[in-house]
Amino acid sequence: MDVVIYHNPACGTSRNALALIRHVGIEPHVIEYLKTPPSRAMIMGLVERMGAPLRSLLREKGTPFAELSLGDPDLTDDQLLDAIEAHPVLLNRPVVVSPLGVKLCRPSEAVLDLLPSGSLKPFTKEDGEVVIDADGRRVR
Repeated sequence: MDVVIYHNPACGTSRNALALIRHVGIEPHVIEYLKTPPSRAMIMGLVERMGAPLRSLLREKGTPFAELSLGDPDLTDDQLLDAIEAHPVLLNRPVVVSPLGVKLCRPSEAVLDLLPSGSLKPFTKEDGEVVIDADGRRVR
């Protein structure tokens, strides 16, 4: 299965999603989007495939969101894309692409919806939260 993850290694949620992908035996194509930002067209393609507005991919915490007044509902997608292009950290993460769909995987276990549903092995997040129990069942 071909899987792409738009990843920030400094983000625990992103690291956990990546670990879950690898946990099911898939080595994804990892795009560190802060080093290699996706193009405007790619970002719009992702949100279209997600069936979500561009605004849903904006990250507020730890970004210049407030200083740029990006909460203004009158801003157009082009204006939001201008801000993302200037500050890639505004993209929320991780965004995962698989043949089963495209999704912002927050919480990280949301990535399981985009992966093959076979027998799952137990998995615990970095913080100790159990995602897949000893019987191979999703906890949430």
